[in-house]
Amino acid sequence: MKILQILPELNYGGVETGTIDFAQYLVQHGHDSYVVSNGGQQVILLEKNGSKHITLPVHQKSLWTILKMIKVLRKIILDEQIEIVHARSRVPAWIAYFACKQTPAVFVTTCHGHYQSRLFSQVMGWGKYVIVPSAAIGRHMVETFKVPHERIRCIARSVNLKRFKFKNEVQKKKDKYTVVIVGRITPLKGHNYFIKAMAKVIRNMPNVQVKIIGDAPKRKEEYRKELELLAKRLGLKEHIEFMGNRSDVAQLLENVDCLVLATVTQEAFGRVILEAQAIGVPVVATQVGGVVDIIDDEQTGLLVLPKDIDAMADQVMRILRNREFATTLVQNARHKVEQKFTVEQMAEQTLAVYQEMQDKLDICVVKLSSVGDVVLVTASLKALRKKYPKAKIYFLVGRESYKVIQHCPYIDEIIIFDFKGKEKGTLGFIRRVFRLRRYQFDIMIDFQNNRLSHWLIYLSSPIKSYGYDNGKWGNLLTNSITDKGEPLNPVEHQFQVLKELGISYKGHHFLELWPTKKDQEYAHDLLSGEWIGEQQRIVGINVAASAKWETKNWPIENIAKICDLFSAENIRVVLTGMQKDKTAAAQIIHMTKSKPADLTGRTDMMQLAAVIKMCKVYITADSAPMHVAAAMRTPFIAFFGPTSSQRHLPPAKKCNVLEKTMDCAPCYSSRCKIATHACMKEISVQEVYESALDLLEDNS
Repeated sequence: MKILQILPELNYGGVETGTIDFAQYLVQHGHDSYVVSNGGQQVILLEKNGSKHITLPVHQKSLWTILKMIKVLRKIILDEQIEIVHARSRVPAWIAYFACKQTPAVFVTTCHGHYQSRLFSQVMGWGKYVIVPSAAIGRHMVETFKVPHERIRCIARSVNLKRFKFKNEVQKKKDKYTVVIVGRITPLKGHNYFIKAMAKVIRNMPNVQVKIIGDAPKRKEEYRKELELLAKRLGLKEHIEFMGNRSDVAQLLENVDCLVLATVTQEAFGRVILEAQAIGVPVVATQVGGVVDIIDDEQTGLLVLPKDIDAMADQVMRILRNREFATTLVQNARHKVEQKFTVEQMAEQTLAVYQEMQDKLDICVVKLSSVGDVVLVTASLKALRKKYPKAKIYFLVGRESYKVIQHCPYIDEIIIFDFKGKEKGTLGFIRRVFRLRRYQFDIMIDFQNNRLSHWLIYLSSPIKSYGYDNGKWGNLLTNSITDKGEPLNPVEHQFQVLKELGISYKGHHFLELWPTKKDQEYAHDLLSGEWIGEQQRIVGINVAASAKWETKNWPIENIAKICDLFSAENIRVVLTGMQKDKTAAAQIIHMTKSKPADLTGRTDMMQLAAVIKMCKVYITADSAPMHVAAAMRTPFIAFFGPTSSQRHLPPAKKCNVLEKTMDCAPCYSSRCKIATHACMKEISVQEVYESALDLLEDNS
């Protein structure tokens, strides 16, 4: 693999050490290792070990610099054919995240800190996987940054046992003891509490020398001066040495009798603890964050509460005075380090995450509305599942349509976008975008193909996105195709998009629906209540299309006439439709002698599917129930006029299309422009009746 790590600088610190150790492991195991940073004192060591370093100002928080570096880093990714980009800090993560867009590289982060819930830190949760060094940081990323727990991978930091060699046991009695604290000098690291605790230790044990390894960042130089003044005021000037940043920490620890970690906030991990334990230095640490993953209190080290000066001092003196106990602590700690915290273990686990990312495929299919159009997507879902049997397939759908897809066996998870309810408007749209981004989709497929869906997909930041470029911001998709205007049925039209994924249309992709047992029982009871038995020949008639498409409707007087014709042949008719169609159904029944069963407004879409399944033939205009009939394999008669059967008739086992050739058809208008409604009126009752009898005979 070609792996690029990116971090601010390569000076001395836990993040830098981990980066260099991992880079060396990658090279030793045949991978190509790249590191991008602003440079630093450890670049020579990195390059000596075989990695390639690229110096860029990725540490600067200037927006202009960040935007400039995105372009530069994207070119590096493409030129070097980088497969994995691993960000280890926030500014580099922003650069890397956007640089990875429009490249094949996968973006991953490691959270080296307990980040505050601010926009600036959000990017650390946007990796395909988010690596955390401890359970505490994992919980923080889930709870505070809303990272889905399934994208969290906990990999502890490590220590290079070749550099930190075990001295086996502590010296039993010494004339002078050394206590150290290692880390950046910032208020969060608790140096002031450490110094106060050491004042108590030295009052009781004057033969203790204290060393502070690490320095303050430039913006914290005043804080260091305050600490020096505090030490002087406490009379510790002769006992405390501020040593600054050191590259020889391993050598310095060999002569240390106790290491203290005094952090007052949630420590992400505490690599220096591992380094001390690897050498054989007993540790006293505050009980914060990932520290508890390393230290088993009284077993591998001693824990105290943050800011508890007296407890810290007492535990340090306990270690210095009870050397046998100290020996037990370091031996237990070294054993745990060997079992859980080696560079090899960290590197193997990280590579396993990389491999998992490359093998894992998250696909999101977007079809927000309408109900009938959602039914049309079922054939594409089956084809996707066949192409990607191990992928996790999501379906993003509007609330009013989700029941249609609720029991689909080809998808793993339904995501409901309530764009007409709680997520209505701009703020609702933004909230939905942020929720979608957390999934980190590899592929998003747009079967909605409008401005809303294009923007929704673009802002969700999948690696690849597919759909039609219909002139409505289709250029926001990474892989868009042009509708050539060919007369394709709706499923074949979808497959033109799927063709970009290597899925071809072979003419045998049928719709499917999955009514539950409860839906089927409801349909049975509904028909039984109308004195209709399962053995009877049943013809269903859809009273009307949607309210928007009155031009699609067959005249109700024709429906009434055909009901009586069917009745004369001992064929029972059931009228189906929505609540809005009850008035039309009542008018039809009033005009008939046979009095068909009125089921309008009494079923949802899946209950209707169960009803249509019980019909021998179903008669409908171009509408959602037509798609349902096709999905349930019920022979149907479809009326077309304002719309074209070539574009809207779904693949079906048995169907008859009744469509008149008119100069004005198809008009794709919701109102008849010439006010005659001729395209539907010219479909005669007799031809519908004869067509239905043909289907009934075939079905028998």
